[in-house]
Amino acid sequence: MALDPNLVGRTEGPWEQSWTADDALRYAVAVGAGQDDPVAELALSTENTTGVEQRALPTLGIVLAQFGGPQEIRLGDFDRALLVHAEQSLVLRRPLPVAGRMTLRRKVVDVFDKGKGALVVVETEGSDVDGPLLTTRSSVFIRGEGGFGGPRGASAGWSVPRGEPDEVLRFRTAVNQALLYRLTGDRNPLHSDPAFAARGGFDRPILHGLCTYGITCRLLVNAVCGGDPDGVAGMFGRFTRPVWPGEELVVSLWDAGDGNVLFRTANGAGDVVLDRGRFTARR
Repeated sequence: MALDPNLVGRTEGPWEQSWTADDALRYAVAVGAGQDDPVAELALSTENTTGVEQRALPTLGIVLAQFGGPQEIRLGDFDRALLVHAEQSLVLRRPLPVAGRMTLRRKVVDVFDKGKGALVVVETEGSDVDGPLLTTRSSVFIRGEGGFGGPRGASAGWSVPRGEPDEVLRFRTAVNQALLYRLTGDRNPLHSDPAFAARGGFDRPILHGLCTYGITCRLLVNAVCGGDPDGVAGMFGRFTRPVWPGEELVVSLWDAGDGNVLFRTANGAGDVVLDRGRFTARR
């Protein structure tokens, strides 16, 4: 098996990651802020608008924690084109600053045998001068690396809420959305290189799962938090289907009470692309 069998418990760090107000602006535009209406989300997309204080989207924290740093846990020797993002969570202890510096530590917390592939779960903790700031947990599925006899892992409890969604949000991605998003630091060639995408079984580059995740978060911030990203405490979603740049995203949400929202993101044809969604507003 090419996947390293001794991954669980492996750690990297600490290392430092800093970001600027320009990084926050770039990320917001990369996940569609201002794309439908250039004056609708100025707190995310500008830093010098009269009477508007800049804010950072919380999902920028995932990019800061998982990309661009000097540390990377080596999972083994396998074709990276066979690795896809499976699940992503984010927990914020307090609002993400527009600019700052944090110390990061990363750990492999689980490796599951899913038969046709392996699921590797990596957790990253970030702290700044004021203490713990965020935790991200990213699961990746590596096709062809299963069958090693490890635990399968329990399925998280989630079911589609009864009744029609309380609200439906729509956003059409741009045909160059992946090219914009890669400027945030996620340079996986699966989203830009046709030859690399073909090795993964795709006829053209697909949109980053984290771009779909970030777009969904932005739409939920507007719908649930009144446009204030500082109101977000956490988010979880499972990636179930690739998104092609240019496709419409449709987010259905159900209010579960106490600041909790369940959601699913589908493409324009109704195929779910981000499932089992949970979004938590700060109380």
